[in-house]
Amino acid sequence: MEKVLSTASLFAKADAPVLITGESGTGKEVVARYIHEESGRKGRFVPVNCTSIPENLFESELFGYEKGAFSGATKSKPGLIEEADGGTLFLDEIGDLPLALQAKLLRFLQEREVRRVGGLEAKKVDVKVVAATNRKLEELVKEGKFREDLFYRLNVLRIEVPPLRERKEDILELVGYFIDRFSRRYDKKISLSPEALDVLLSYDFPGNVRELENLLHRAVLVADAEVRPEHLGIKTEKSTFSCFLPPGKKLPEYIEDIEKAILINALEEANFVQTKAAKILGIDEKSLRYKRKKYGI
Repeated sequence: MEKVLSTASLFAKADAPVLITGESGTGKEVVARYIHEESGRKGRFVPVNCTSIPENLFESELFGYEKGAFSGATKSKPGLIEEADGGTLFLDEIGDLPLALQAKLLRFLQEREVRRVGGLEAKKVDVKVVAATNRKLEELVKEGKFREDLFYRLNVLRIEVPPLRERKEDILELVGYFIDRFSRRYDKKISLSPEALDVLLSYDFPGNVRELENLLHRAVLVADAEVRPEHLGIKTEKSTFSCFLPPGKKLPEYIEDIEKAILINALEEANFVQTKAAKILGIDEKSLRYKRKKYGI
């Protein structure tokens, strides 16, 4: 990761786009934010999840629109690119962007200007573009699902973020950070037992850093003073703890603790956009509102 961050710092000073690749949950957005900080740009860091914006709204969200451009456009609105002027535009999950929208994005990257929907004039913008994907863009290009010209436009400066199983030395740092973070959130004093650390170090984390974060979030929530293996709810070749209740916990109470932690994780991942969080959880918004009220979230 030191090499990744060193490369990111170097790329931050360049004008060309940066493409960050790696499995889901490896921390690609963290690297993107680091690039923004290292760039010295005074503008905002504007994240755009290419999968969360409906295709029919993507152009108006990205480029903005003028008053009267379509039904409901009662006033002009700048797009996300304009909001990132002087800063960094982070295009997350770029590999899932529909082909029709890829052409519009390519035109922006070539011209470095935006024209709002319904507008007549183009506006020049100074934006550093950072894109990320967990998909293999080269394969998508061969399959005709990703434009070759857009791929080469983005693939100028590339950073590969390794999965957590290839950087086990980071686990100790991350564990300390997450336990401290969630202990503060719930006003608790929680430590990690040596046995629980052994479980974490022997686990491959298919969900990478995000999975580690979720595991420790739940563990801190349900533990009284020390995180033990049974609080983690994961299986390793050495042990199986997921079928045991934490000491002093009854099943209904434990289930509620886990559900609350899952809801908080989904809301944080969705930046507290309720529609997106409900989609992540696989429930409707009405159910999510009820559960938020129930747990006081």
